Amino acid sequence: MATSRSEEDPTVSTPAGQLNIPASASPAQVAAIAAAVGAHIRDQRVATAAAADTDDEETWDGKRFAFAGRLEATTDCSGRVPRAAPTDRWTAAGRRDRFNR
Repeated sequence: MATSRSEEDPTVSTPAGQLNIPASASPAQVAAIAAAVGAHIRDQRVATAAAADTDDEETWDGKRFAFAGRLEATTDCSGRVPRAAPTDRWTAAGRRDRFNR
């Protein structure tokens, strides 16, 4: 990562914009700070891209039986949670009377 800095200007250009660095910082310190900020920004972009690639639709896979057990323990209402049930737990709990018994 290239950094540009003059002795009079304590500002370093980074991918995020301008970063103010104390004038007393050595060139090695400036380079380390700029590299750390650049790596952080790159990691954020990678995480954002990975989150955008995942399927946003939540499913009951692996959670239906635990949710049914919680409903039975708290409401004495036993029944299967259908795959088509709303994945929002509050909504699903409100519709527990429609689950198979």
